Amino acid sequence: MSISPPIANPVANDHRTRGQWRAQPDACARATGLSVAGVLAEASRLTRPRIALMVLATVFTAMWLTAGRTIDGPQLAWLLLGTGLVAASSSIANQILERDTDRLMPRTAGRPIAAGRMTPAAAALVACLLLVLGEGIVTAAAGWPPAVAALATWLVYVAIYTPMKKMSPLNTAVGAVAGALPVAIGWLAAEGPRRLAAGDAAGTLAVGALATVLYLWQFPHFMAIAWIYREQYARAGLRMLTVDDPTGLRAAGQALAASLAMVPVSLVLAVPSASVPLFLAAAFASMIYVAATVWFALRRDDASARTLLMVSLGSLLALLTASVACGPPTAVSPLTAVASPPSLAADFSDFSAESSLPPTNTLQP
Repeated sequence: MSISPPIANPVANDHRTRGQWRAQPDACARATGLSVAGVLAEASRLTRPRIALMVLATVFTAMWLTAGRTIDGPQLAWLLLGTGLVAASSSIANQILERDTDRLMPRTAGRPIAAGRMTPAAAALVACLLLVLGEGIVTAAAGWPPAVAALATWLVYVAIYTPMKKMSPLNTAVGAVAGALPVAIGWLAAEGPRRLAAGDAAGTLAVGALATVLYLWQFPHFMAIAWIYREQYARAGLRMLTVDDPTGLRAAGQALAASLAMVPVSLVLAVPSASVPLFLAAAFASMIYVAATVWFALRRDDASARTLLMVSLGSLLALLTASVACGPPTAVSPLTAVASPPSLAADFSDFSAESSLPPTNTLQP
């Protein structure tokens, strides 16, 4: 991996952001050292593990809602590993494409490629290796359908959403698709189509509701981010809705419409399992999200945007946690029992034979 000297930063003399830059030289020096901490810090900036963690949580929740306790542990572990590598690859590819605009924004100028600590060629090599390795692991663990879904997520995020940020405010709608697509990875890995064809629509209904919730959830979340960093986005020439409409009215309206639509959809999550706790948790989380969005729509200031950003993360965490704790569907078609070997049914004797469906293409560690 080739490392080039840091480049001059065009915003280093920006007095409005000097406070944000004060600690950066020391941080960069530590990151470019040979210490383990420095390497890990640089890898974290490059792969953005918090985004990957959200993707993995989505995949697991979708798989859980589809297959419940019949999930194969080793298969799940390998699937999450492969998906995590694909997600890391997409983050690196995104930073390669956005390195010029990243240099113009204090919140992103410290990233390894934008700061010149890593060359685009070296980053591209790492991104390609991670993508190929991740796709290979997903394919071996769960078959080609989940691998295709993972690749589709990568392509939508890198090849469509990333360049579209310079062209149209509609980039948020496209980015939301990339954020919801990991649901398909979990559903396909848990044999969702096979279960649906056999007459078991419960898991598919729950997963469909989850995908819709994730798509709608992203609008208030990203509008809050776009408002907080609207000046930086404008400086970098990125077409966020808050840049095209500095009043924030359009961003607030879009966020409010999405949060309101999310309320009934989140309640559908509880239908397949007939879980009252999940119904109540979904109702509470989505209504709190609506309240925070209304507050942002009325005030349209940094404080309300930061509140909305924090509430968005909390509401999503609550929905995913409640879905896993209370959401496995209880109604399963008896047709799925035909494919279940006696040994698997015996392993899960606490559940009816109808709820057993063997995973395929399992990769043992």
